[in-house]
Amino acid sequence: MRRDRRVKIVATLGPASSEPEMLERLFEAGVDVFRINMSHSTHEVARKLHGTVRNAELKYKRPIGILCDLQGPKFRIGEIEGGRTFISEGALFRFDSREDMGSAERVFLPHPQIFEAVEPGHTLLLDDGKLRMRVADRSVREITAEVLVGGALASRKGIAMPDSILPINPITDKDLADLDYALRLGIDWIALSFVQRGDDMVLARRLIGQGASIMAKIEKPSAIADLDAIIAAGDGFMVARGDLGVEMPVERVPGLQKEITRKARAAGKPVVVATQMLESMIASPMPTRAEVSDVATAVFDGADAIMLSAESAVGQFPIEAVQMMNRIAIEVENDAGYDDLVHAMRTVPLPTGADAIAAAVHKIAGTLQLAAIICYTATGSTALRVARERPGLPVIGLTPVLATGRKLAIVWGIHSVLTSDPANLADMVRKGCQIAFEEQFAAAGEGVIITAGVPLGTPGTTNMVRMAYLDESGAPVSEQV
Repeated sequence: MRRDRRVKIVATLGPASSEPEMLERLFEAGVDVFRINMSHSTHEVARKLHGTVRNAELKYKRPIGILCDLQGPKFRIGEIEGGRTFISEGALFRFDSREDMGSAERVFLPHPQIFEAVEPGHTLLLDDGKLRMRVADRSVREITAEVLVGGALASRKGIAMPDSILPINPITDKDLADLDYALRLGIDWIALSFVQRGDDMVLARRLIGQGASIMAKIEKPSAIADLDAIIAAGDGFMVARGDLGVEMPVERVPGLQKEITRKARAAGKPVVVATQMLESMIASPMPTRAEVSDVATAVFDGADAIMLSAESAVGQFPIEAVQMMNRIAIEVENDAGYDDLVHAMRTVPLPTGADAIAAAVHKIAGTLQLAAIICYTATGSTALRVARERPGLPVIGLTPVLATGRKLAIVWGIHSVLTSDPANLADMVRKGCQIAFEEQFAAAGEGVIITAGVPLGTPGTTNMVRMAYLDESGAPVSEQV
């Protein structure tokens, strides 16, 4: 089940894609990682989806990643009399702590943290930004705001505060219960919603430990302001363009997508571009030309993965959406200008021996026109360093740790293969060549380059390089240090 592309595809599971047969068809069509959205999934649903993915993994004999997306804190207004009202532009509107029915003049706001955090001049967004207000005055029990953009407002609609840093734990009580269940299931990636600062990631690490990798969803202006600290503390990142485009001017999102992608790549950590990539394919078997260009841009930028949300979860054409994304990615990666564009954002090697070796492996493989790079990796760090360089040839990640193979399923260019630790260096070269031959990455007469940490099985050390050429059976006929 090798892929003909290096960017990975993440697909969200839902009513349209949760049955075993459909999930297997999605994997065959090109999905590398399946996302379980805990905003719409009970623990029982998560358990069934997890089991279905693991059964597919056994069938196809290839590590498949699972991403569990926590809901995060959600802020909503209270009930409005009649279910809906109209708010006029230029009017003053009040949010208060009275629990009675709302009207065209006021509404209950059941979140004391918002009263504490907002200041005069701050923006309030309601119903995904359809209504926009500016805070005129506030107290511990009441906020008065001027309506900048009016419209219909219904009960229980969401409210966002793009200018405010809320004094809240990014992991709610619901998230804690979902997180505990996900870790007991053995989920590979945990996505943390509405991250505000680097400290949120530090807190998440204390809770999660090494039980799963942590992905920060970048969707708030405060996260952009503290992006460097978030990238330093996280394992991976998602450009969550939906909420980011609500809380910030939409014209800034493309530039922010490139900034987040560039900084994540420089840190050698995977980045996923998400939301509305093929949105029209929820109801249509074909995307718009603009959507095709959007997907292509993320691939040209060297993002590790591109994601489908409603398209695969509730859409009418989930298989077609994955197939389309797969075809776009293959076409882009075979474009004559791809290498120049993907390396336009230069990634300077970090000042460590391991990163210097990863950069050297990329250079040697390209100069000698080798067939593949082979990484032995226990924790995934060696494969991540090599993928960071965005080499122009296949990267095979060999690992004895199934959890590592699943984690690497989201990383650019890594073809994960589960294998036992080699007995010695000679066995390492022999085994690597044989797997490259069997997986059809290298043929007789072609060369491969192998990198690992010595002594073997020691996490975090990338300090050795070997080159070898294959005979007709896939065995190494010559080896060079």
